[in-house]
This record gives sequence, C-alpha cells and structure tokens, in this order.
Amino acid sequence: MAVITLLTAAFTLPADARGNDPAPGPTQPVYSYARAIRQSVWVDTGLSADRKDGKPVRVAADIIRPREPAAAGRRVPVIMDASPYYSCCGRGNENQVKTYDGHGNPVRFPLFYDNYFVPRGYAVVLVDLAGTNRSDGCTDVGGPSDVQSAKAVIDWLNGRARGYSARSGGHPVSATDWADGSVGMIGKSWDGTIANGVAATGVEGLKTIVPISAISSWYDYYFAQGAALYDGGPDQLAGSVESTSAHAHCAAEQQRLRDGAPRNGDWTQAWQQRDYVAAASKVRASVFVVHGLEDLNVRTQNVGPWWDALAAHHVERKIWLSQTGHVDPFDYRRAVWVNTLHQWFDHYLMGVDNGIERASMADVERSPDHWTTDPVWPAPGTASTRISPVASGTPGIGTLALPPALSGAAGTESYTDDPSRSETDWAAAAGQPTPDKVSFLTGTLTRPLRFSGSGTVTLTATASTTSAHLSAVLVDLGPATIRDYEGSGEGIKTLTTRSCWGESGPGDSACFLDTAADTESVGFTVFSRGWADLGHGGAGLHGGPLTPGKPYTITLRLAASDHIVPAGHRLALIVAGTDKGLIVPPDTRPALRLDLAGCFAQLPLVGGPAAWTAATGQGAGQGAGQVAEPAAAPVLRSAPQRSSAA
Repeated sequence: MAVITLLTAAFTLPADARGNDPAPGPTQPVYSYARAIRQSVWVDTGLSADRKDGKPVRVAADIIRPREPAAAGRRVPVIMDASPYYSCCGRGNENQVKTYDGHGNPVRFPLFYDNYFVPRGYAVVLVDLAGTNRSDGCTDVGGPSDVQSAKAVIDWLNGRARGYSARSGGHPVSATDWADGSVGMIGKSWDGTIANGVAATGVEGLKTIVPISAISSWYDYYFAQGAALYDGGPDQLAGSVESTSAHAHCAAEQQRLRDGAPRNGDWTQAWQQRDYVAAASKVRASVFVVHGLEDLNVRTQNVGPWWDALAAHHVERKIWLSQTGHVDPFDYRRAVWVNTLHQWFDHYLMGVDNGIERASMADVERSPDHWTTDPVWPAPGTASTRISPVASGTPGIGTLALPPALSGAAGTESYTDDPSRSETDWAAAAGQPTPDKVSFLTGTLTRPLRFSGSGTVTLTATASTTSAHLSAVLVDLGPATIRDYEGSGEGIKTLTTRSCWGESGPGDSACFLDTAADTESVGFTVFSRGWADLGHGGAGLHGGPLTPGKPYTITLRLAASDHIVPAGHRLALIVAGTDKGLIVPPDTRPALRLDLAGCFAQLPLVGGPAAWTAATGQGAGQGAGQVAEPAAAPVLRSAPQRSSAA
C-alpha cells in the first residue's frame, strides 16, 4: 500500500482567508473544499470562422470556487489554466484528465491548484482551448484562436464577454457576482505558452502569469534560424489534441497551418502571429518564468528572448531554472514550489504584502536538489565577452582566447556533416580530431567560470553543397553528477508514496505520487546549444540555396543558460553539422570550412573578460597553450527526438 503524507493545515472556518489583520499574512485554508461550487460555463470567443451556421464559437470553462465568500457578498480572484490537453493527454506527472458526473458536471480538476487554493479563497478555472474537449472551434497551435480562447474567459470574468450554461443555447451566466476580476494564468508547456500569448495582448484583469516550460515564439519551437527541429509541423500537433467533433470540421484550419508554416524554415505571417516576444511591450502582468535548462522539447531558446524583452519593458518578473528536462517544478522541488507559488498568487492576486516581489529574482539548480539564488538575472556582473577560436597544430582541435587572437594563428578548420553523430558524441571526443566536428578548448581552469544568460556564436563558413546546417555547443569537460535529463523522467523518478497538498474530495484527490531526482555520473555536460541553416543567415529569416565554395557569415543564437564550469574542468566550444535527434539533417551532406578570422563567440560571463583571464590564465590575445586529451568520460545517451509540446 502506498504511504500517504498529509501536508495541509487543520481545517477551520474564520471569516476571511486573508484574516482580519491590517497586514495579513498568507491566505489560510479556511473554506470548505467539499462544499465548493463546481460549474461549467461556455464563453463566446467572438470567433466564428469554422461555423457554417454563423453561430459564435464557445469555449468551455470548468470552475471550482469556494461557496462561503459569495454567500457573504465577497468576490474572489481566479487562477486559470487554459489547455488543449484536458481530455487527450492529461496534465502532470500522472497524466490527469478532467472527469465529469453523469450530468456533465465537473468532478476532477487536474493538478493540485484546486485542492490547495480553493480552500484559501481562490477560484480555479480550467479552460478547454478551442477545438479541444468540450469547446467549439479549431485549435490553431498558439495562434489567434488559441489565445482568444483564453482571453475571452478573462473578459467574461471581468464582465466584458458573454457566458452561457450550455454549449449550445442555455441561459446567460455572469461571473461578476463572485469574481473580483483579478486573474493569474499558469500552466506547463502549451498551457504556459497560452499564458504568454494572452499576456502579450495586454488584456485588462490579467495580473500575473506563471509559464512553465513554455514557448514564447512558435517559430523557435519548430526551427532554429531555418534549421528544422522536428520532422512535423503545427498541423500534426493540432491533430493530436483536437476533439472528435473538431476532427469533422477542422481540416481547413489544419491546411492553413500547413500552408502558413512551410518546412523550409522561412519566417511567415503565421510565425509572426505566434511570436509573443514581439508584443512584450503590451505585457501588464508580472511574469514568473520556470524552465528546465536541459529541456530538449521546449528548448531554452524560448526563454532568453522572452526574458530579455520583458526586462527591456520593465515587467516585474522572477525565474527558476532547473537541471531537468520538460518537467513541472511540482515534481522536482515540490514543497518549495507550492510555498513560493502560494506567496506569488497571494501577492499579485490577493494584495498580500509578503515581500515576494522583493525577494531574489532567480533560483538556479546547480546540482540535483542544490539551488542558489541571485538578486537579478542574468547574474550581477554578467558581461557579454568576445572569445575567439584559434587554430592549433592539430587539425580539428583548436583553442579559445580573448581577442585579438595571436597574429597569423587564426587559420581555418574543416569538417563534414555526419547526421549519425550527436552533441554527446562530439563532447565525448572533444579532445580528439574527428571528421564530423571541430573543437576549441581551454586549458584546465584554475578558477570557476560562470555563464549566465544568452550568448551567440558567429561563424564564417564555406559549404561544398547547396545546403548546410550548423551546430555550436558549449561543453563543460569534467566529472559531475547531474539529473538524467535524457532518461524517461527527464531528471525525475516517480516513487510509490504520495503526499497531499490541499483538501481532497470524491473523485478529486489532493494526494500525488512523490518524486526524487534521477541522477547519473557524467564526464561532461553540454550546457548551451545553438543551431542554424547556413542559407538563412540573411535578414528576415528567408533562406535559399547556397553557392558551393562561397563563404557565408551567420550568427547562431545560443540557448539561455546558467552554468558554472568549475576549477579543474575545461570549457569546449564545438562546431559541427547536424546534431542527431535535435535538428533535422539538410538535404545534402556538405563538407564545411571555417575561416576562423571571421568566427567568434559572445558569451555571457559573470565578471566578463577579467573572469576569463583569472580562470584561464590568459590575457588578451594569448592562446590556451597545449591542448591535452581529456580523461575518459562516461558517454551520455543521444537525446531522443521530442515531438510534442505537452
């Protein structure tokens, strides 16, 4: 029998979850979960393109809210998760789906938000995106329909849209008698992506969002500067989540998705519609970003530009960066997560002055279950530092130096794309010449070297064929124990015991399977990556065939990261072609020559050039000296191809 740990306060019933103190503390579980009001409302979205009868598209919102505040004439804020996954795929580590009784009334609300927050005076609203579960319409994978599905519910909660008691017909339903208009959106992956998209509309009433492993630009989910990250496109993803009823009438929308998102990697209007970064100036809500640094599904290319844009527009923000892959923080830092999220919603939705907005901005996992904090992120003292790759006496193996590089030593390097090789293969042979890559290494570091934020690698390359993909990865060469982000749990293992977070009810338990870190010992860690199609190096992300023998210069965006290369380890910058399992190969197998005089990296180093000099012993223009073969290292498995934003 599974062991269940109960982690909830004793139930009492004072007048108000916030108490009557002039400076209230955290909200308390004072309302009855068992007596909570459960209802479903269908909200007009204003969309009608898929309806031949001209009737508006309605989306389903399942609601659970405490009964006592409304009876006393008090209104409550809303925590909302808008998702396409409530019937097809499930949410959380246990893949929970919504359930209903024989009359269609909601019974189970996936995840712990209802169990924990409803007794504390919040309503929880779970929205089926258009075309999914019990909603009308068609999903358009992060486009106007998806975003409007959720935005319309916020408008309804604020009295600006119409809601009804039934999907077709029914009587009007208002929320203004129980909802105070303040909404916080939360969700992992596609759900968190919609939170980003809705925030980028500037909708009134949305006070905060908590996007977990979320997309900020759907182009960056499917492509890296023209190089395809997945074999399929958004039309396939739409087909995997649509309801049975939607399948019958959404073929035209799927065709629009195929037409608008060609597999050639070009920037189109469809991608522009799904780029929330471009609308960051409209964001009024605070933003709590949570992401796995080794997430190879929604990769951290979707963190850096969004975070930087929010910072540029002075949006209140906070960030957690874990060592996991595509994992919810409830499953890798549960107690701290629930407490932090509680404080976050109390402050931004309840107005509790608990200091969360003045606390450390960034929490970063350094090793499994060991976290550090920073007052801002990127870390204080971070400076973009130019580092030059320099040829050595061994072809395929070079060094890294502060510019200017040693006179006459820049040189050229060559390699041939091998789609059967991955970044883990390259890293395992970082100090060995191999035909599929070029490595540039430091000597053994005498001091730690910390990377915090986003960087770039600029390459001047000549290809032998009409197409070529480029990869650049940063590798920490040295032993470490890390979360096994390539394992089935992407850094966690699920236990047989359960712990409880809130109040349970018939058909909706607050008790969830516990988890623990799934770790492995490695000899190297790939901590940042960038990919591109060489033919997409021009402005506007519109590509074309290469002219063999002609040099092209392109700047690859490295994924946002925060990593410390310890003293005693070495740093490697590896440049290669197809990264097996992470980008799709080009249609040719080119040989490439790098002109190192036109190659450099801009790396986000804490302490800037001075930190580089202190760690490597180099001054400007000094090479790294002799490049030694790294010690034999355990080889990480090649990363599996991810194909879903779930």
